[in-house]
Amino acid sequence: MHYIKFNDEIIDSMLMMELSDLAQTLTKRRDIDIAFAVQSYFHPAEQKIYISHFWNDRAEEDKLAGFKSDIYLRAIGSYYYTDFHQIAAFHDLVRILHHQKFAKQLLMLLEDVRIEELVKRDRPGTKRYFRKRLNIYKKYYRDQLKASLDRGFATDALFAALYEMATATSPVLNVPEISVQIDELLPFVKEQVMNVYDANSTKEVSDIVLKTMGLLDEVLKKDLIHTYFILPDLSEKDLHTLTFDDMKRKDRLQNQDALDNVKKGDEDLHDEKMAIWHRETSTPTKSFLQFDLEQGTQTNLIDEHARQTETGDQALVIVEGSARQTQNNYYDEVNADEKLQKEAEQEIQQQLGKENKHAKAYFLTANMPKKAEKSAYEKELQQLIVYKKRLQRIIQKTLEHKKTYPKQDEHFGRLNKKLLRLWTDENPKLFFKKRNPANDLDGVFTLLVDCSASMHDKMEETKRGIILFHETLKSVRVPHQIVGFWEDSANSTENNQPNYFKKVINFETSLSSSSGPEIMQLLPEEDNRDGFAIRHMTNELLARKEKQKFLLVFSDGEPAAYGYDQNGIVDTHEAVMNARKHGIEVLNIFLSAGAVEESKRKVMKTIYGKHSIMVQNITELPDVLFPLLKKLLQKTIE
Repeated sequence: MHYIKFNDEIIDSMLMMELSDLAQTLTKRRDIDIAFAVQSYFHPAEQKIYISHFWNDRAEEDKLAGFKSDIYLRAIGSYYYTDFHQIAAFHDLVRILHHQKFAKQLLMLLEDVRIEELVKRDRPGTKRYFRKRLNIYKKYYRDQLKASLDRGFATDALFAALYEMATATSPVLNVPEISVQIDELLPFVKEQVMNVYDANSTKEVSDIVLKTMGLLDEVLKKDLIHTYFILPDLSEKDLHTLTFDDMKRKDRLQNQDALDNVKKGDEDLHDEKMAIWHRETSTPTKSFLQFDLEQGTQTNLIDEHARQTETGDQALVIVEGSARQTQNNYYDEVNADEKLQKEAEQEIQQQLGKENKHAKAYFLTANMPKKAEKSAYEKELQQLIVYKKRLQRIIQKTLEHKKTYPKQDEHFGRLNKKLLRLWTDENPKLFFKKRNPANDLDGVFTLLVDCSASMHDKMEETKRGIILFHETLKSVRVPHQIVGFWEDSANSTENNQPNYFKKVINFETSLSSSSGPEIMQLLPEEDNRDGFAIRHMTNELLARKEKQKFLLVFSDGEPAAYGYDQNGIVDTHEAVMNARKHGIEVLNIFLSAGAVEESKRKVMKTIYGKHSIMVQNITELPDVLFPLLKKLLQKTIE
């Protein structure tokens, strides 16, 4: 399992992927993201569910229950039952209060109590998770109540007491003394808080909180010190296109007028068909008539073909006709080509992963090798010549063996001399067949090299291993490419992350006798966005015709790039899984300058599974790569 560091907390990314699938299944939306935060909440404008890392330090069973209860509470409760327009309105209403943090967190507390009951009603199987959640939180808030009283944090102590009241399973509740003024109001506050079980909407919960704050706002001396709940900061502008109705209907009517008192039989009906165009027409016709669906007036006319998502069941649209040229080129083939191109670009972007939607790929070619690079390459090659020749002999012998050695135990072919199995076996295979000559290796390789800054003490030794691969593959005529990748962290922004791919050896020149010195141009650069790089190389390998395809990733640690720290491991794992689904064998060569930490082993195992080779001493890289290359080359023999 892989672990991500978040605020110095360790998070299991395999669990994160499981929770992401659960959230998307419950919301029935593939674009819902999950992330870890101080507290759990759902942000509708971001379409993101935040899970609290409060659960990280718990026992494994409790941690799983806590994470899942967060998902259930947000993906069912908040997503379907919380009215975020009321949340936005509440933000405006509490601006006049002195203790806004207390009011906002109290609203979130009571809203969670309300929607939790709805979730348990809809999904009874979630009750066991919420039971564990309640037990853990009750102990936490009891401790908070005691600690706040000891430190003199009266407002925090009151909030912890209100949690006890709102989640009480017994009518008998002993609340310690907080302060004279608070203690006097506590019975009235408790009466208001307990009304949450009769609340049927976010609006009613908001009213309860406002009434409670009417009692407490002048009594409390300070606002909350700690953050126990997070109420998403929203405005009506954020929610303008995010209502439930808007999610069903793409475009809004420009006005909300309605036609009243339309009598049956007074409708102006026509059976004549008119060819029209509007922006939802799949195939445009040669007509000057245009439907503007966002214009018009609502009507209460009921029609069997009315849109289910329209408030008035049907909209009477304005039809315009004119002989003048329109401003929009509806029938221009250029527009159709642009649309197809845009769709193709969007499809490619989806293939590259949602975490990389702002990453831009730039491909660089190797420069003409300098004299010093050629000299350094020849020096390294002389030290690796023994490995190269040994591998060459092994592959040649394997090819010869496969040419001559027949396939045994077949149901038809030439009769074998060993006929005893005719009596001993129930279904004997007594024939053999000669194999067709196998002269070529039907495979292709991509070597993807991490050129991040952390490779500065490993790059020279890494080049030795890459040279061994290149020279061996070249000697047995297997096409391959060697690509260094990195992200330009200095110029990365939220909307643009430049990623560079330097092809020092490409497929076309990989078998050339003069190729190789270009490898010396690989240098440590900046960040590394591994998932993005693996997806690009996967697409290039899929375009090749060879039967066996291999992608080897040389790296020295976790992916690290702009906005990629938390979800980078998950994205890289998904990229690896996608490549393997398409028949590409993906292997990782993990490079270390010393003993490999257990946490890093788990990271690589999570991303690549069993197909990760740990090289503890970088100087031993050729010895480690020799058996691997031998095994992979043998797989390519037809």
